[in-house]
Amino acid sequence: MFPSVPVLASAVAKISTPFRRSQLGLFHGKLKQYGNNVPHSKHKTRRTWLPNVQSKRLKSDALGHEVKVKLTTRALKTIKKHGSIDNYLLQTKPELLGLEGMRLRILVREKLDIKRAEDEAAAAAQAEEEAKIQLEQEEKEAKRRRKTVAGRAWKLREARQSIVGGIFGSSGSSTSQPTAS
Repeated sequence: MFPSVPVLASAVAKISTPFRRSQLGLFHGKLKQYGNNVPHSKHKTRRTWLPNVQSKRLKSDALGHEVKVKLTTRALKTIKKHGSIDNYLLQTKPELLGLEGMRLRILVREKLDIKRAEDEAAAAAQAEEEAKIQLEQEEKEAKRRRKTVAGRAWKLREARQSIVGGIFGSSGSSTSQPTAS
């Protein structure tokens, strides 16, 4: 799947890239540039330009705290474009992140997976509770219907008995006591 944080930590120690410093922060692909100083005499001397590196504290919503990281101004501009460091880490190509960026990406992904699992568990518990409430309401409704049907049946029985009593001359009610002879 994805490399874990200890694997990345051991990989940082083994790096032998021309610009190792870029692996220790968010440089967004910026590296050391090489060129020449060319004075009026046209005598060229080699020189280098380093990227504009800043040290910043950026608020990570997924991690729940600020992350202190060295980054270039280009990376900072891209983070602002993405809206947050979390979105930047999750949406940027691994080649542009470097090892520090990949380490942070793994931490953010793990936290988001944990939060997602907690949210799913809470949603499942809420759905179960709602289903339980719905079942109780259905049982109450069924009980009320049974009472209504039983009441109607009782009224129909009494009406039949009164009709039968009217036709045949006896009261016809089932509650009347039989006469002893």
